Amino acid sequence: MPPKPDNAAAAVATVPEEVTGEPRRVVTGALPWRQTFAALKHRNFRLFFSGQMISLIGTWMQNTAQSWLVYQLTGSKLLLGIVAAVGSAPMLLFSMWGGSVADRHPKRTVLLFTQSGMMVLAFVFAALVWSGLVRPWHIMVLAALGGVAMAFDMPARQAFVVEMTSREDLMNAVSLNSSVFNGARVVGPAVAGFLMAQAGLGACFFLNGLSFVAVLAGLLLMRLPRFVPPAAPTSTWQHALDGFAYVAKHRRVRTLLLLVAVVGVFGWSYSVLLPAFATDVLRVGSREYGMLLSANGIGALCGALVVATYGDRLPRRLLVFGGLELFSLMLLLLAVTSNYYLALVFMAIAGWGMLLYFSTSNTVIQTSVADGMRGRVMGIWALMFGGMMPLGGLEAGAVSHWIGVPWAVAIGAVVCGSTALVAWLLVRKYPPSPSTQPE
Repeated sequence: MPPKPDNAAAAVATVPEEVTGEPRRVVTGALPWRQTFAALKHRNFRLFFSGQMISLIGTWMQNTAQSWLVYQLTGSKLLLGIVAAVGSAPMLLFSMWGGSVADRHPKRTVLLFTQSGMMVLAFVFAALVWSGLVRPWHIMVLAALGGVAMAFDMPARQAFVVEMTSREDLMNAVSLNSSVFNGARVVGPAVAGFLMAQAGLGACFFLNGLSFVAVLAGLLLMRLPRFVPPAAPTSTWQHALDGFAYVAKHRRVRTLLLLVAVVGVFGWSYSVLLPAFATDVLRVGSREYGMLLSANGIGALCGALVVATYGDRLPRRLLVFGGLELFSLMLLLLAVTSNYYLALVFMAIAGWGMLLYFSTSNTVIQTSVADGMRGRVMGIWALMFGGMMPLGGLEAGAVSHWIGVPWAVAIGAVVCGSTALVAWLLVRKYPPSPSTQPE
């Protein structure tokens, strides 16, 4: 038999699913680079993808400007952590409810409400900054309200991806979704740094508000099948808690979610300290601070595209644990440098490693759960990641206040790297899932 040409179309095969017991579809043929954007053949996903591309640039502009504003108003590293904690705390309280809502109501409707709410908050933020009335407590209130919206938005948005595409294209769609998020991390902070220097902080918040028009228009233009609501649960609270019982039964999903929690506390908290790191350690201004975030986003974007193209061919355990170890090593190197250009390199490679880990974990979790539970499981995912960030923000802020920013970054890196190593040693004794790809 002649060898199959490299540019042959990818095939799919049905294989058993380790967690749900249901068959699933995986790629078995060659996977050329043109398959990187396979999920865009679905009209609804194209609309979502385009809207998110614009809206997320605005979101990263606001995130960059908000952190800079807090530090310029107060000069407090501790308050940077407190504001991050306040913005993420609603995840602890509402993300499970958000997952339950996503399983019981049309996900598009949920997203229309949450995105509209965040648009209004951005315009209020802009008005306060332009008026000169903004105070730290205003920032905390608006951050908390944005956190409430995100607690409902995140589970619905994550679970909505499969409804816009198909199970065959889910991994590609999730990775493309991550590429949009991280592509925005490249553009948004760089634009924010320029705007902060030339037009002031208020422009970042105002343009973020306008950017939500794109995603709202995309959602309204989608053509979706009629939503058939599930049977009403006897108890809304019990319906939400059923997600925990479901996760507790499944080793793979349970392990990944616990690892996400550790990263949420000790890994992602480095971003909270970046304004202080840029100012006090690297001795640079707002434009260079924006470029640090952009470098991180460039690396993450490259990682997302690699997963989108080759994620079904590379060992998933390598992507998850190797990616997290690479991220941890780069954070450790970042903690010991005061050279701005080396910091740019370390931030870029850290973004690459984080995305290999993050995108693969997200995809494995989504493809490992039953459709009727996806919203609640992604609610737990939001709880483990976003909900743990308040603890991470407080931990990072307190440690940096007492012993310095570099030590806080280094401690987070060591904890994440050690946890990834322990988790890998524990899971290596289990056989990989019965699929055509290595795990």
